Amino acid sequence: MIALKIAFLIGLTGGVVGVILGYVLRVLISLAQKGSIEQNIKSMLTDAREESKRITLEAEQQAAQLLKTTREDTKDKEDGIKRNEERLIKKEENLDRKQNEIEKEVERLKMKVVEIKNLKEKVDGMHAEKMRELERVSNLSISEAKQELITYIEQTSADDLSNRLFKLERVGEDALDKRANDILAIVIQRLASSVSSEMFTSYVQIENEEVKGKVIGKEGRNIKAFERETGVEVIVDDNPGSITLSSYDPIRRQIAKIALESLIKDGRIQPAKIEKEVELAKETISKIIKEEGEKAAYETGVLNLDPRLISILGRLHYRTSYGHNVLQHSIEMAHIARMLAEELGANIKIAVAGALLHDIGKALDHEVEGTHVEIGRKVLQKFGVHEDVIKAMQAHHEEYPYETIESIIVQTADAISGGRPGARKDSIENYLKRLSDLENIATGYPGVEKAYALAAGREIRVFVTPGAVNDLEAHTLARSIAIKIEAELRYPGEIKILVIRETKVIEYAR
Repeated sequence: MIALKIAFLIGLTGGVVGVILGYVLRVLISLAQKGSIEQNIKSMLTDAREESKRITLEAEQQAAQLLKTTREDTKDKEDGIKRNEERLIKKEENLDRKQNEIEKEVERLKMKVVEIKNLKEKVDGMHAEKMRELERVSNLSISEAKQELITYIEQTSADDLSNRLFKLERVGEDALDKRANDILAIVIQRLASSVSSEMFTSYVQIENEEVKGKVIGKEGRNIKAFERETGVEVIVDDNPGSITLSSYDPIRRQIAKIALESLIKDGRIQPAKIEKEVELAKETISKIIKEEGEKAAYETGVLNLDPRLISILGRLHYRTSYGHNVLQHSIEMAHIARMLAEELGANIKIAVAGALLHDIGKALDHEVEGTHVEIGRKVLQKFGVHEDVIKAMQAHHEEYPYETIESIIVQTADAISGGRPGARKDSIENYLKRLSDLENIATGYPGVEKAYALAAGREIRVFVTPGAVNDLEAHTLARSIAIKIEAELRYPGEIKILVIRETKVIEYAR
């Protein structure tokens, strides 16, 4: 029993000691952990302080750099403002100096005005004194002296004055009658001269018949290329010793003639050479057109025209109206208008310019829509021609009212020039219009590159762009053109529509 108690006490004592030791061990572990956390916190605080110092230092450096840059910009702006102020000050000084000079000049002019005024008063006084002295010497006033002189002349020279006035009147009437007769004689002389209609064919002389073979080329290649480039029909079999070029358009015909003559002279006739020579011929014709315009302006005395307007005027050299060369008709009108203006006391320059330019619209009527009068008005306005000249030309077909006497003169000159025998032939004009209408109908379709009326209007050749029109569409196009021609035009016989579609590839070996 005692042993059991002792054992119980020993166990109890061991438990207590174990509890105490556990508690002490736990306290020691807690203290160790606490020290480690504090050490970590201290380390973090140290790192935070160092990072803060670094950030602060960088911020201070950036602020210093920004402050330096700002000060430099401010200094530059201040220097610029200072320079501007100095320039303004100098300008103000110059203005003040000029203002002083102007004021001095004004004062000097005022003094001159006063001097002139005093001199004028002095001269007037001397004149009045002179007149008073004359009146005193003659015992007559100015009006009395004038009336007495008139009365004396009437009494002593009445018969002479009457005879003189009668003679002047008679001589004036005789001179007017003689001048009118001269004008009529000149006009009648011009009316008596006929104007031959423009030919529709040109001839190129050749040395031998072998040239025709070269012009035709292998399988007709050369002649087809030539006709394509010029729009002119080439006839090689009609006349020995020459090649015939046929076209209603004289410009095309002349270009073709120049190009063909050059090709025959060179001897090398092939499509590429043909294309080059045609381009050169076109340039030559352009020069001729310009020269004809300048010649017409010089002959009629119409100067200071825009060079582009002179070129348009020169195109009338190749334009006919009822078989009458339009440029020659315009020059003739200008001469007639000059004579009429001289007799009527009108503005000669306006009348002559209006007559010369009255048909300028016909040079472009196949390119621009509208009547040739409307086209002409727009052309003259575009090139800055005086409005009085436009008024003079616009009324020659009575589309506009007669606003000036010059407009009546231009219309009268047109009637005189165009109404004389042989000046115009209506059948030729209608024929040319029919050929032009044929080409216009064909070129009105999309994809058509060129169209030429040939064989006196019995054939029209239409060249299409290969990329825009295929073979099937070419057939449809030919039929459409034929139907439209049948519906819109009147013509004898039949018209052949030939649509040509070919692809040409060019490359260079270098």
